Amino acid sequence: MSRWSLHTWRRDGRSLRRSLPTLAVLTAAVGLCAGVAGGAAGAVERDVLGSGGLTQIELSSFEGDASVRPLTTSALREAARVPGVEEVVADHPATLYAAEDGTYDLSSRTLTPADDLPVVAGRVPGVLGAGDVVLPARAQGTDFRPLLGRTAAFGHTRATGVSSGTTDVVRLRVVALYDPSWQSDGRDVAYLAEPTAARLAAARAGQETEVFRDREGAESAVVVVAHQSRVAAVTRTLQEKGFAAAPVSDRVRHLPGLFGFASLGMRFGVPVLVVGAAVLGAVRAADSARARLGQFAVLRVLGVGRGEVRRILLGEALLSGAAAGVAGAGAGVLCAVLAAGPLSGVLGLPIARTDALPGPYEALALLLLPAAGLAVGALLGTREVLRRDPYLTVRAHG
Repeated sequence: MSRWSLHTWRRDGRSLRRSLPTLAVLTAAVGLCAGVAGGAAGAVERDVLGSGGLTQIELSSFEGDASVRPLTTSALREAARVPGVEEVVADHPATLYAAEDGTYDLSSRTLTPADDLPVVAGRVPGVLGAGDVVLPARAQGTDFRPLLGRTAAFGHTRATGVSSGTTDVVRLRVVALYDPSWQSDGRDVAYLAEPTAARLAAARAGQETEVFRDREGAESAVVVVAHQSRVAAVTRTLQEKGFAAAPVSDRVRHLPGLFGFASLGMRFGVPVLVVGAAVLGAVRAADSARARLGQFAVLRVLGVGRGEVRRILLGEALLSGAAAGVAGAGAGVLCAVLAAGPLSGVLGLPIARTDALPGPYEALALLLLPAAGLAVGALLGTREVLRRDPYLTVRAHG
């Protein structure tokens, strides 16, 4: 870099400083994507995979798909006998609604090992009792905090015919309340022990519990494997037996909606940033060199070599890229940090502001890649212009 670069970069409006705003915006966009995707991934790693998700496999049952094995009692017993499997917990969805006070209507599901609820009051026991329930702290205008530790009546549907049913009442003890922003299984979910969830689902289908388990089966199930290293082999064995099986880690790492878009933006944003900086550098450097052709020709006539002129432009590119990297990365990361709170509700996992901070490699890339790309572009873009004869150029400019 030439010692004249800083002077020309600051004083000359035709310098490569003109590329700074565009490059800063591009860097900020990549920085924002990096912060959002990194924050979501960090929350998933900490709150889902860190609590045992790396040793879990999810089984699914797709209604009407004959190629997928239904999760009946016999099928789940066979899955439990696969070497390396420690536990299989079936999930039976149903509905709990207000039997006395309130107007709520909650989906009910089995509390599986894959559910690491953000409990805000009470305590979830190691094994949820058949008469226990875990509720959101608040749902559909109803505050469940007064029910903590108490037994309450909940309504559920019992089918009496093809399209008819009646209301039964089940009494459950509220053992814990979780943050209602948790939405891993959807909004407003009540978590039950597997026997209770199966009983409610069977009642809604108008069947006895054991008959329902044998005929209809569960909607999904979580398989707990002894060690993370055996997940792939157990998954493959289950798939060979006809189960729709997938590691929980694969599911939760496939970030939904906005987060998936941010993750893609980060993956594709880095090469776009490099290529964009190089193209921008080539175009801007060529334009800048043409605009200052007479000035550079005079310098060369006075004894300044072509290499020195190129170093001036290279220095301007590095200064512009560095300034764009600092400004863009700072703005993008700041936006990601400020968005961490509102975005927590979208994912259903608490994203701390520190989660949205880029890692050392991402930060280094955001700071250095704009300058590197712009410098390469500047070197390529000025080759043709600087080949011109300086004496002819001086005469042409009078």
